[in-house]
Amino acid sequence: MSRRQDVERPSETEVVHPVDEMLPPGRMAAVALQHVASMYAGVAAPPLIIGGAAGLTAPQLTTLLAAALFIAGIATLLQTLGVWKIGSRLPFVNGVSFATVSPILAVVAVRHGAALPLIFGSTIVAGLCCFLLAPVFCRLVRFFPPVVSGTVITLIGVSLLPVAGNWAQGGDAHAPGYGSLANLGLAGLTLLSVLLFNRFLTGFLQRISILFGLLVGTLAAIPLGRVDFHALRSLPVFELPHPFAFGAPRFEAASIIAMLVVMVVSMTESTADMIALGEVVERPVDDRTIAGGLRADGLATAFGGVFNGFICSAFAQNIGLVALTKIRSRYVVALSGCFLILMGLMPVVGGLVSLVPQPVLGGAGVVLFGTVAVAGIRTLGKADLSAGSNAVIVAVSLAFGIFPIAYPDFYNALPQQLATILSSGISAGCLLAVTLNLLFNHLGRGREVPPAYVPEQQIVALGKVEHLSDR
Repeated sequence: MSRRQDVERPSETEVVHPVDEMLPPGRMAAVALQHVASMYAGVAAPPLIIGGAAGLTAPQLTTLLAAALFIAGIATLLQTLGVWKIGSRLPFVNGVSFATVSPILAVVAVRHGAALPLIFGSTIVAGLCCFLLAPVFCRLVRFFPPVVSGTVITLIGVSLLPVAGNWAQGGDAHAPGYGSLANLGLAGLTLLSVLLFNRFLTGFLQRISILFGLLVGTLAAIPLGRVDFHALRSLPVFELPHPFAFGAPRFEAASIIAMLVVMVVSMTESTADMIALGEVVERPVDDRTIAGGLRADGLATAFGGVFNGFICSAFAQNIGLVALTKIRSRYVVALSGCFLILMGLMPVVGGLVSLVPQPVLGGAGVVLFGTVAVAGIRTLGKADLSAGSNAVIVAVSLAFGIFPIAYPDFYNALPQQLATILSSGISAGCLLAVTLNLLFNHLGRGREVPPAYVPEQQIVALGKVEHLSDR
């Protein structure tokens, strides 16, 4: 009898974690398209803003946008599938970091037509530095116990909600009709559709309620004239990416320093996002996971500088989609990376996704981004906030993280490099939460462990015990 149990026991241990689960092709494609739809606007916005400021022609803008999609796909594949020590091997979507926009616009304002070669040269340097420094930077994970990681995850969701609000109004404050009743109506209809589909559908159909909501909102926008099919006619069917399409890269200290600052901000946000995603998929990250993820960011960024792209980082909105759908397979997200590459190589395919109006994306974003904040609140539940100084750490960190969200000019009086870092509410809250956690829970404590603080190793161990007990 015991011999038979010994034979059967290995089969019990061969349990595939949901992160490594392979779904049927149809389901994979549907969820992958949801990921692409939810992050497309975030990928497209930076190159369009930068290209517009640089005075690029329509074909040049198409090249810049196609490069952003292509690099986002490469970065997503590196993150999800991994090569050697590169990639987090989590359902992690990567794309152009919006933090690059402000410093790049500053370079464009000074250099005008010569700005892009400088930007791409600085991007290559920043990416290589990120790749080389990943093993050092990843050690910061031990400074992210639940009181810190929960605060940062909550800030990620809160900082994204104004993005959803901007999309719901139209996305461009200077465009006619911004904030109109029609835009808000489309956003409201999309949100209502997502809620109804989520309430009354079951199983897999419930999990793709976001996709159904986007479809309903887009169809409703057609008779209102908010879907521009004519834009598809000017897009080429197929176009290979051209390295250094805007000239040979140039390297100057000032622009390199600016990109390095942005790279540090992106590395901080990616680290926080990986920790958040690890909590959502119930696979807590360690130093090795974060180092692999940052290497993927760095390699994709350097590769992007060659192929007319910008700094790559995590897309937090897709963490909300993983939490909402409960589909945690990294292969689903890898398929979305393939779709992004296809869209980069076939601009006309990318144009089909761009048909979704921004008010429709805003309605879906309310659910997606709010879900991220809920994940942060759930993580904070693992920290004892009723005793000690943990409540103070959370309160002050949230406040300083929300200040630049509510008042974008809050840190403008500071030196430019410091203001660039702190102008991201995620970075400001993250840095303060780590600093306060060190001050209250580490410095001067000796061997004493405050009752309100539970070491991360114990949290991970408890999570494993709870996970095993659920089986």
